Amino acid sequence: MARLLLVDDEKIARTLYGDYLRSVGHEVAAVASIQEVREALAQSPYDVVVTDLILPSGDGMEVLRHTKEHYPCIEVVVITGLDKVDPAVRAIKSGAAEYLVKPVAPEVLQHAVNRALATRELLTENAALRRYVSLLETGQRISTTLDRSRLTETACTAFLAMTSASAAMLFQVDGNGRPRLLGTQGLTVQAQEAALPAHLAPRLGASREVRVLDGLPGPWPRALAVPAIEGEDLLGYVLLLYPGSPPEGIAEATGYLARCLALALRNLGRIAEVEDLAYLDDLTHLFNTRYLHLVLDREVKGAQQTQSVFSLLFLDLDYFKSINDTHGHLVGSQLLVEMARVLKGCVRDHDVAVRYGGDEYVVLLRSTDSGGALKVAERIRRTVENHRFLAREGHSLALSTCIGVASFPEHAQDKSTLLDLADRAMYRGKKGTRNVVYVAAKDLEATPPARHSQPTGS
Repeated sequence: MARLLLVDDEKIARTLYGDYLRSVGHEVAAVASIQEVREALAQSPYDVVVTDLILPSGDGMEVLRHTKEHYPCIEVVVITGLDKVDPAVRAIKSGAAEYLVKPVAPEVLQHAVNRALATRELLTENAALRRYVSLLETGQRISTTLDRSRLTETACTAFLAMTSASAAMLFQVDGNGRPRLLGTQGLTVQAQEAALPAHLAPRLGASREVRVLDGLPGPWPRALAVPAIEGEDLLGYVLLLYPGSPPEGIAEATGYLARCLALALRNLGRIAEVEDLAYLDDLTHLFNTRYLHLVLDREVKGAQQTQSVFSLLFLDLDYFKSINDTHGHLVGSQLLVEMARVLKGCVRDHDVAVRYGGDEYVVLLRSTDSGGALKVAERIRRTVENHRFLAREGHSLALSTCIGVASFPEHAQDKSTLLDLADRAMYRGKKGTRNVVYVAAKDLEATPPARHSQPTGS
């Protein structure tokens, strides 16, 4: 059964056509004027409008235009007593499904209505198919995005388009189950200043259900929290912000996009793991030279912008070749691993310890000037001197190290010169007494510091 709106200024025609269409199972409402058409369409949903072309206060073309402009899913059948080509062409071009010339036999009218309904059903199915295709393409774009910043933009844009939300926020859940904000879209500066992300994050928790969060600050007091889950793992959340209640019928789209987002977040995690491996030394699991150059470029740029300082320590183990010659390369490798642990124990967590190559190490000391770096270097020297390496393995080997110190911007203001000065300062010790710390000089020489009887450092 379809809902039909019959428009004709002749009562006989409304009665005749209306009775027949009702007799074949349709629900029919009949009106006589354009104003009544507007009111009827605004009050109730219809499937087809059947309108006469000639009306007292206008014509059926106005009914056709109004219907197609405001209710594009409704099909329109035009009936007229004018047996002319031009009105028919105008009606069809304007979107009419059928054009009938009076007198219209009831069977012909029924056939025209049925064709209009079939057209409507086909167009509805095509629209649904296009939405599914669009959803699949959008999900594919999300799941194949391997850049974190692009993922935020792609995912938020997709969720906003599919759910009619006012703003979107993307969170990633870390290994400890804590949500971390990756980015937002549509969020005003005022909302960010109101610490909306901080307000939301504690409320997310580890829930795996789609939830509505109420009482949020700002212009969007309500949010729909959509978890991104892959298998048993909760990988992230999308928060969709609304001024009122979220719309109905978005569960399928949000669920599919959330699954695609979970896959993208999983892939990002795997890429991060691979990147970590690419920046780690295979033997000691300290950072390698590739990472050193990367972090030094960032540190130099940041220090130039903020007028801050940092320092480099360049270390070389004394007489390490004799360890390999006497005990073998396996013992030598084990010693290098233990040296890495000793070195990390002497610096802060946010400092960067690097195996530079062979038995050479580099330490980047953040926010540390040459005076602080000298104290750390002396601490390392004394710790190495007093440590007995591979004691558990039965060797108890004594070792010492030479350390060169260079600081930004005191000694150099570019990466290459800073590394070279720290290396030269270290090598000065290798040519002398060894087991010593040297500070770089601006003339590319190095000056020895006084030893610290009770060193302190950063």
